[in-house]
Amino acid sequence: MERIQKSLRTLIFWEITISIILLILGIYHGLMQVLYRAGIIKSVSFLGLTYYQGLTLHGVVNAIVLTTFFAVAFGNAIIYHYLKKPINTKIAWLSFWLMLIGTLLAAYAILIQKTDVLYTFYPPLIAPPAFYIGAVLLVVGSWVAFFNWIPTYLSYKKENKYTPLAVFGILTTFLIWFLCTIPVAIEILFMLLPKSLGLVQEINNLLARTLFWMFGHALVYFWLLPVYIGLYTLLPKVISSKLFSDTFARVSFVLFILFSIPVGVHHQYADPGIGTSWKLIQGFLTFMVAIPSFITAFTVAATLEYGARRNGSNGLLSWLFKLPYFDKEKWLFAYFISGLFVFILGGITGIVNASYNVNLVVHNTSYVPGHFHLTVGGLVFLGILGISLYLISKVTGKEIPLKTLNLLVPYLWLIGSVIFGISMMVGGVLGIPRRTNMGLTYANPESPLYHPDWMIWNYIALIGGIIMFLAMVFYFIVFFSLLFSKKVNEEKIEIEDAESLDKADSKLLNEFKVWIVLALILIVIAYTFVYYDVIRTTGG
Repeated sequence: MERIQKSLRTLIFWEITISIILLILGIYHGLMQVLYRAGIIKSVSFLGLTYYQGLTLHGVVNAIVLTTFFAVAFGNAIIYHYLKKPINTKIAWLSFWLMLIGTLLAAYAILIQKTDVLYTFYPPLIAPPAFYIGAVLLVVGSWVAFFNWIPTYLSYKKENKYTPLAVFGILTTFLIWFLCTIPVAIEILFMLLPKSLGLVQEINNLLARTLFWMFGHALVYFWLLPVYIGLYTLLPKVISSKLFSDTFARVSFVLFILFSIPVGVHHQYADPGIGTSWKLIQGFLTFMVAIPSFITAFTVAATLEYGARRNGSNGLLSWLFKLPYFDKEKWLFAYFISGLFVFILGGITGIVNASYNVNLVVHNTSYVPGHFHLTVGGLVFLGILGISLYLISKVTGKEIPLKTLNLLVPYLWLIGSVIFGISMMVGGVLGIPRRTNMGLTYANPESPLYHPDWMIWNYIALIGGIIMFLAMVFYFIVFFSLLFSKKVNEEKIEIEDAESLDKADSKLLNEFKVWIVLALILIVIAYTFVYYDVIRTTGG
């Protein structure tokens, strides 16, 4: 087991470190986007890339590469730590190399071949073959990691009825990931890649788009659920509390299995060719997928209150002031609480996107990336940053350096992302387009499209973007200082979690078979007639 742990420690180290190194490019191009949209810089070339090539790099690195590498690394740590059984390290490393080669191919397509299809890579935009092959290898690599955990889990289950909560959560995450990547794999292998290679002249754009969004929204929960695991396991320990309810946590994971995938059509409200009745049904299902997040919010709040009251709080709301907001030794709390605050705003504004009539008001305006940055750029991003630091510290046996600077990172990001997100959303309501032409004509006072009210909100968004960039500069300083600091503790794969006030002994909440069957039934009901409509109205 020691040999296996050493190999896994090295693997986890590189899975996280490589993704953080690549994140530097993603963050740089994020700054370039806000500078350009505000008219501060006039050139459309950033490191040799045009605006949309830079935006593609920003999206692919931040939203796909970082999240996938992190989820696999966290999963490897969870499976090993909780199950106390060996993992096949050869297959684990195979997963890593597939993901890395896929990432390098996609990077080649973006940086050298100037791909500009964005991370939402549905047609009519078509990328070079290297981009699609890279995407496939990245996904297959993550599948390999998931399949590698299953024998270890099944071996554990032969001896134990209870599945540790973190294990239940990470398997839920990758079960959703596996199911939702099947349609996008079909889109890539049978439509986009043949088109890119010149093997076919035309493809069904609406069908390809529908396949993508069957994946595209469920992707959000692949990003989110590993951080929820952190909220359920790491956060209670940090504040000397207990998880309020193991049962509630598992119910939230189960509901995500059921409702994460059959909701993608709410991204296609403005698309013709899909019946309004099916848009209505998936709109309703989109509201349903908010329920597990409400359960999580209640569970986390109760956990925080329990911990604060154990630390001496007695008043009705005084427990809010007993939490370790500025405790440098409990720095991980700052990452989680900052992310939770931003996520509240992101979740509330998401109701607009899920609502058919209101959605049409903000469709393809800057409201959408504003909302997106408050959800994915809030709890998901800060959770990934915080847990990544935690894991690197554990597997290297090093202490977090520059503790004051590290504590400043999440709060700066909180301030910047709120300013950025709200200004983008307000601007969207006023009509600022989600994407702009290369001349950004409304930033030019001499243009007939110039709109001073739009530019005010672009300038405010710029302030938020600069603060976010500064937070990430501080994070990179802390992260790389950690890498080059001296080892002071034992190197180990460890997740320090707290007990729960209850224990979910129900068989249904410790196994997956029933939930997989129900999820597949719901997917078939939600999408069969959607695809029938698409094929019927587009002629195949």
